[in-house]
Amino acid sequence: MKCTLFLASYLTILTSATLVAAENWPQFRGPEFNGSSREAELPTTFSKTENVKWIVDMPGTGSSTPAIWGDRVFVTSTNSKAKALEAFCLDRKTGKELWKHSLKSAIEQDNRSNYAAPSPATDGERVIIFYGTGDLLAFDMDGKELWKRNIQKDYGTFAFLWTFSSSPVLYDGRVYLQVLQRDEAVGDKGFQNKTNDSYLLALDASTGKEIWKHVRPSEAVAESREAFTTPMIFSQDGKTQLVVSGGDCISGHDIAAKGKELWRWGTWNPRKIGHWRLVASPCVAEGVALACAPKNEPIYAVKLGKEGNLDDSAIAWMKEEKGVTADVPTPLYYGGRFYVLDGNRSELSCLKPSSGEVIWKERLGRTKFEASPSGADGKIYMMDHGGNAYVVKAADSFELLHKTPMSAERAQFIRSTVAIAQRNLFIRTNEKLFCIGRN
Repeated sequence: MKCTLFLASYLTILTSATLVAAENWPQFRGPEFNGSSREAELPTTFSKTENVKWIVDMPGTGSSTPAIWGDRVFVTSTNSKAKALEAFCLDRKTGKELWKHSLKSAIEQDNRSNYAAPSPATDGERVIIFYGTGDLLAFDMDGKELWKRNIQKDYGTFAFLWTFSSSPVLYDGRVYLQVLQRDEAVGDKGFQNKTNDSYLLALDASTGKEIWKHVRPSEAVAESREAFTTPMIFSQDGKTQLVVSGGDCISGHDIAAKGKELWRWGTWNPRKIGHWRLVASPCVAEGVALACAPKNEPIYAVKLGKEGNLDDSAIAWMKEEKGVTADVPTPLYYGGRFYVLDGNRSELSCLKPSSGEVIWKERLGRTKFEASPSGADGKIYMMDHGGNAYVVKAADSFELLHKTPMSAERAQFIRSTVAIAQRNLFIRTNEKLFCIGRN
């Protein structure tokens, strides 16, 4: 009997450990909102042919990061031939298309990006799709449309110089979306309602109906009011907060109190330079929130747990060092370290969260990075602009474990972050989606 009980307990522990290892990747920055996953048994080496479980052709380009839940993979794309924006649900095990939704639409505003840049979000009951056109749609896991609305039609024309992108956040039955925009017209865009407020939205994930709208003011000017960041969720002192970075400041908002602003620190732009749009999203861990100033400027670690308009005494540390910056890629927190990717210089830095001490900083290559780093299984996975994948050891000494091209020659503008789920890597290039795994 004791042996039987021991065996049963052992199998329970083993099963639990297996379940912990097999995680989902529900949205842009993964299950922890910081780019990390507890996945294990991930391949270190791979290529366009090695350790490939399946490959699916994409109908066009797209910068969105796939979302994965169980045996469902969700990804969005443009389709220039069909003049449409498309959302796909694929079988995780085979890559077979389970369903597709096509939205007849322009696919881009300019040649810098396109409307398929925001990443899908899912909670296992539904998937939320958002496009830079303002179209926001919800489907059940089998592809039935639950609701749809257009944020521009409902709340006013976006006022951005470039194609707007911010990924929706799905948490506890609510969809959170931010629109941080300028307060002046851009060409013939803007001032549909005579004002262009920057705002945060909370919508019911089941119906799409507004739960609250919070206007977020800013003292920034012109393009510096614009942000292409995604808000992040974290809990502090019993309050679940939405951390928002943009408009020359970073702020925390109580999601249970209609988005009430709890704290704010800024600015990294005291001279009020007008072209400092923000792209890198905040990263929260170990009592600080990283705010990445744009255009190769410093990164700031803001202390959590404070309230009101914070002065510079709220800065735990500031790192002003060449190469330790993040203009576009969002930093990663993994294994007790921050990893900051300077996409313009192709340099990756490993920092201590408590002090900002740079443990190491290394050059990865000569190609620009705009996708964010992801961490799991003791490794950091990255994609550069030209379609090369990198694997770096997550440790206190730098080691490049692997580098391989995953796209066609002379590829460019690859911005999709590597998603990690169910012991697989999901790598999106301009023309294909790869599922990489050992089995």
